[in-house]
Amino acid sequence: MAERRYRVFVYGTLLTGEDNHCVVAPYVRAVCPGKVNGRLYSVGPYPALVLGEEGEVEGEWLTVTEEGLKAMDELEDYAEGRDDNEYERIWVRDAHQPIEGYVYVYLPEKAAGLPIISSGSWRRREEKT
Repeated sequence: MAERRYRVFVYGTLLTGEDNHCVVAPYVRAVCPGKVNGRLYSVGPYPALVLGEEGEVEGEWLTVTEEGLKAMDELEDYAEGRDDNEYERIWVRDAHQPIEGYVYVYLPEKAAGLPIISSGSWRRREEKT
């Protein structure tokens, strides 16, 4: 039986070379740069993406196995149908390429008052002084 694979857009600590990439690395089958429409906020040690806001967020499309998707759900403390998820996992399309898949997003009301990462890139976020 063929291995089931999922595409997931990542934009923060799950990016290649970032702190939590090790969580998903054993399950990654492909990596492709990408962008989605939305705005990036800083939650401190990790970012939050809010869709439906002006701007573009840089990241990577990871193609992962089913075990990889489960590991990402666990890291993001996401459970389907639960009311108190910090992040929701939804379907999204790339801003410029014919690619689509899952992404973990913040609800706009949760992001209210958080600092905006104006570069749209976790890797190029403003350094705190």
